[in-house]
Amino acid sequence: MTISPARARASRNRSLGRMLLVRVLGTIAVLLVLSMLIFSLMYLAPGDIVKNLLGNRPSSPEAVAAVREQYRLDDPLYAQYLHWLGGFVTGDLGESIRLQVPVADAIAQRIPLTLTLCLLAFAIAIVIAVPLGVKSAVRAGGLADRSANGLAIVGLSAPTFAVGLLLLYVFAYYLPIFPVYGAGSGGFDTLWHLVLPAVTLALGLGAIVLKLTRTAMIRELETDYVTSARARGLSPASVQRIALRNAAIPIVTGASLVLTFLVGGTVLAETTYALPGLGTLLQGSVLFKDIAVVQSLTLLVAVIIAVIALLADLAYMLLDPRIRQAGGPA
Repeated sequence: MTISPARARASRNRSLGRMLLVRVLGTIAVLLVLSMLIFSLMYLAPGDIVKNLLGNRPSSPEAVAAVREQYRLDDPLYAQYLHWLGGFVTGDLGESIRLQVPVADAIAQRIPLTLTLCLLAFAIAIVIAVPLGVKSAVRAGGLADRSANGLAIVGLSAPTFAVGLLLLYVFAYYLPIFPVYGAGSGGFDTLWHLVLPAVTLALGLGAIVLKLTRTAMIRELETDYVTSARARGLSPASVQRIALRNAAIPIVTGASLVLTFLVGGTVLAETTYALPGLGTLLQGSVLFKDIAVVQSLTLLVAVIIAVIALLADLAYMLLDPRIRQAGGPA
């Protein structure tokens, strides 16, 4: 029985719609469980929010009671969580106890810097790692391959903070080319301040992408269609482009996973370079037990990871016709 193109297209659209619906519902369930877990862990963490807020100065019992009443600290854990959840659902992220500003404003002020840092690090990693991985696969066992593997080992094994301190010593202290700390005054000055932090993050990210690209390309270069393309007299560059297109799916997978790791890496990078981004905001909020900020940032990270995973699935469908014909990701 022959299926018309229109019916096949409608079936693929329904499958895509079901995939999106399942992903959205799954993301909501994960966010709900994650919010309860983080809220409970922050509640059980050592330390007293009232003491953190009032500091070491003498305070009367009335002042302590007023602070606890203002932030509903005497309510049971479930009541505090439901109060926060109700505000979050209606768009009210609450107020930062540490900063004394709305959580939405505190996050919005720091998103541009962290986003710029992540995109810059990701761009550096992809632009350098993918061509280097292709060259390493084409000349497997040669000098270029051994050099690339050595660089990848260094990138995978070196901690982010250690790389940051080394780059600071070499390029900010010994050779005063880049700034030592801070985010600059905006525009090009901010980009200049973010070069070293971006390179610090890109070293580890690029190492992963390089290894994935090399492995995928070696597998594709050993296939029959590549041998056939070479037998037909295609140039080495054309053969490499064909192989890279078929190796794109594992590379996209690795790149999407690497992009999610940027969130954790930015905490160390921003701390090392004293950057006022989301990483330092999360670090300070955890130490202060600023639950509203930690909750909102954690859920924001979870949403970003879910969106990246969904975009990776959609990229599979664009890159592989077999997945499009099946109506969903493999």
